[in-house]
Amino acid sequence: MTCKTDIEIAQECVMQPIGEIARRAHVDEKYLEQYGRYKAKIDPALLRDTKRKNGRLVLVTAITPTPAGEGKTTTTIGLADGLRRIGKDVVVALREPSLGPVFGIKGGAAGGGYAQVVPMEDINLHFTGDFHAIGAANNLLAAMLDNHIQQGNSLHIDPRRITWKRCVDMNDRQLRFVVDGLGGKINGTPREDGFDITVASEIMAVFCLASSISDLKERLGRIIVGYSYEGKPVTAGDLKAVGAIAALLKDALKPNLVQTLEGTPAFVHGGPFANIAHGCNSVMATRMAMKMGDYTVTEAGFGADLGAEKFLDIKCRMAGLKPDAVVIVATVRALKMHGGLPKTELNTEDLAALEKGVPNLLRHVSNIRNVYGLPCVVAVNRFPTDTDAEINFIIAKCRELGVNTVLSTVWAEGGKGGEALAREVVRLCEEEKSDFRFSYELDCGMEEKIRAIVTRIYGGRDISILPAAQKQIDELTKLGFAGLPICIAKTQYSFSDDPTKLGAPEDFTVTVKNVKVSAGAGFIVVLTGDIMTMPGLPRVPAAEKIDVDDDGRISGLF
Repeated sequence: MTCKTDIEIAQECVMQPIGEIARRAHVDEKYLEQYGRYKAKIDPALLRDTKRKNGRLVLVTAITPTPAGEGKTTTTIGLADGLRRIGKDVVVALREPSLGPVFGIKGGAAGGGYAQVVPMEDINLHFTGDFHAIGAANNLLAAMLDNHIQQGNSLHIDPRRITWKRCVDMNDRQLRFVVDGLGGKINGTPREDGFDITVASEIMAVFCLASSISDLKERLGRIIVGYSYEGKPVTAGDLKAVGAIAALLKDALKPNLVQTLEGTPAFVHGGPFANIAHGCNSVMATRMAMKMGDYTVTEAGFGADLGAEKFLDIKCRMAGLKPDAVVIVATVRALKMHGGLPKTELNTEDLAALEKGVPNLLRHVSNIRNVYGLPCVVAVNRFPTDTDAEINFIIAKCRELGVNTVLSTVWAEGGKGGEALAREVVRLCEEEKSDFRFSYELDCGMEEKIRAIVTRIYGGRDISILPAAQKQIDELTKLGFAGLPICIAKTQYSFSDDPTKLGAPEDFTVTVKNVKVSAGAGFIVVLTGDIMTMPGLPRVPAAEKIDVDDDGRISGLF
């Protein structure tokens, strides 16, 4: 085991020139746009020109997350390195980190220990500027919206029904609710406004679901920014903002290529919220990875009830993707929390708490197998405090119930610790049948689709739709949006909409409080609780520990 921090491990890595990584990923130099020695963007023309067939797609998801941590990204990277170590041609596809968690409390999204993507500091900070471009595009649309009102408001936009917010990629609670346009007539129309964090912007969701520049522009044009006095939706297309926004996103739309600590090619691109949006890396990056490798390993946000459900029911449906296998990451620590053990006692061996927490894992496994029809394996991600008795207990318990389980030690050993998992993933892809299907069909009503997710995926009894939400459903149905897929925003800490209900709760009802359309992204957002789209910094933010020396070497970044 190592006592080194993630950043110390990453900084010790001797990275290979990005041209070498591109060759390993079968990317010809003419498609490569280098951002220094170790980062590059790939021209999307590669997707049009390549004659390579699609490789196999492996999704990594997890049990319901807890403050104890699950290590989903770490497992994703370690599995990719493990596949390469056993001789497979593999590419990994990940989301880009947001600066909010980096400077807040959660941390970055570049993996951990000896299973990371590098250059870690660049990826977790400005990277290639994609998020800045998305933020600028979002705020250009906001500026054009308010300017339209200022210049005569020919579209009759009702300032009280503006739905488009400005954004910034930083945790800043002060900006959640603001009043702007103050200072007299020449300085705008006073109104209530607010900011979202960039990853919650619909521009981010559109960016990650777009398959090309033309598809991007079509989606941008459909974005609803507010409603007229007559109740008619007003779109970005109505504001004639599409061309300029697309111009800001043109370069950002090109997938980013980096590498793991062991030199496995990695596409890191896009990063929508795994709650208010679908929580996956871009469609273009996933498709490019599948063309450039025989195996693509990717991940979805939060637990399988949120991230995997959205990956499968939204992203795969829209992009025509079909996973070949699923890895569900679990940890002894997290399962003990689901069994009722406080976070302060997780370092103590407790088989009873572990057994009580197992039903959470089993429900996720059942969903992947029985609802979606996909072969899966449980990866037990080992932490240094786990005892052999606990590890053996969880593996034996899962196998006793017919759940395929493999121990993963990628945090401590990198790809070597992922070889057993890699071999099992290959077996699943080659020997077990995938009968992929969605959890609901699009041609049923919004209520039926919401109920299907709650009862089939969450294990709930039913849904309760508040009167205001029912009115929104009725209005959106009249506007022709009833056939869109559903994106449920709820707490990530429980199958239910109550974060205190750990494990595998039953006989609960999910309350639908608010329903809105992300017309550009192409899904209906259903809010079931107090979903925060602009987080705040904690009492002691991670930013206080980050520094840089005279040589430009960063410290304190995990």
